[in-house]
Amino acid sequence: MGRPSNAIAATTAAPTVPALKKFDAKMAERAASQGRLGVWLVRGILLVAFVLVCVHFQPMELSEELSALLGAGLALVAILFQMQLEHASLRRLIGGTVGALAGLLGALLVSLVLVHTTMAIPLRSFTSVAALLVLSYLGLAIGAAKGDMLNLDAFGGVFSGEPGGSQQCKVLDTSVIIDGRIADVCTAQFLEGTLLVPQFVLRELQMVADSADPLKRQRGRRGLEILQRMQKNDALRVEIAEDDFPQIPDVDMKLIELAKRYGAKILTNDYNLNKVATLQGIEVLNINQLANALKPVVLPGELMKVFILREGKEFGQGVAYLDDGTMVVVDGGRRLINKAVDIVVTSVHQTTAGKMIFGKVEDRTAQAASSAPAAERNASEGPAPRGQQAAESRAPEGAANEHAPRPVIPESGRP
Repeated sequence: MGRPSNAIAATTAAPTVPALKKFDAKMAERAASQGRLGVWLVRGILLVAFVLVCVHFQPMELSEELSALLGAGLALVAILFQMQLEHASLRRLIGGTVGALAGLLGALLVSLVLVHTTMAIPLRSFTSVAALLVLSYLGLAIGAAKGDMLNLDAFGGVFSGEPGGSQQCKVLDTSVIIDGRIADVCTAQFLEGTLLVPQFVLRELQMVADSADPLKRQRGRRGLEILQRMQKNDALRVEIAEDDFPQIPDVDMKLIELAKRYGAKILTNDYNLNKVATLQGIEVLNINQLANALKPVVLPGELMKVFILREGKEFGQGVAYLDDGTMVVVDGGRRLINKAVDIVVTSVHQTTAGKMIFGKVEDRTAQAASSAPAAERNASEGPAPRGQQAAESRAPEGAANEHAPRPVIPESGRP
């Protein structure tokens, strides 16, 4: 009976990797392979149809063999053009289509103008066809190049499935997973799109959870619990990216390469990774910067109540902390350690680590603090001896005693 219980305890204590959906899962690969098979089947049908049509009509009085080759060549050109369009974004497709239509309209207007001229028919036909090709190409190329400037949100969510924009992927770093605040941010629905957890980040997280250091082990298990919590949130899409870069040993550089591959943003709390990724043109979302931006604004002259925890570096200073971790340096707060006091904010300084608030103890609090030691000292000394009290009650010689008894004046006629 004892061995199964120990096995169960060991199983519960061991860190487990959350069973997240995989970005390149087998089901997705199978569906993708089936889709590719269907696409190539359609392309084969198109090729056969082109060959049969050219053989049947024999354009330019070509032989059947040359007509078949012409049909196959036209089919290959159409397939290559379709393969190039597959990699284009929806914005580019819309821009290219609009540009091509504008080019066709311009060519039509040129042809209508040439009809009313005395130009020879062969030259006029050549000019019309040349204008059609040139204007259509220019419209297609310029429209596709400028298509990224289109705002698809103006269509009322019709093109909400377009990747990028608000649906852009975000790559999670180990530091932001262990930090844990990302789960609260996602629960508040301030992040949209797919959250990618790279496989190498998950391995690093599991290594931290298996560490011999109790502090590191606790941090690693906390990160795994955060991932499981995010997975249970139906409003989030958390997936594992199987991509790896064996030639790159550094995890930070792997994150940057993965973000480049998917055109994604990086979610991190690492200052160095933030700087390196920004220099390489990758957008970075830093949870620490978000937390600093959400801290309440404190202006000089405002009153606040703080709890003095320890003494500061300078003489007489005390240090307190707000609920969000902001350090408050209190001038004259050293004698008020382990007490909640009211302070007046004197200045606020923004540093790379966050905000620092400087203040001084309010006058009423300072007076109460100065009178408290005197009262405690008198209470500790106890009551004075009777002789001392009598000596203190007697007035010094030569001084008027206002509390001395009034002399009795004898009655008149009496000695």
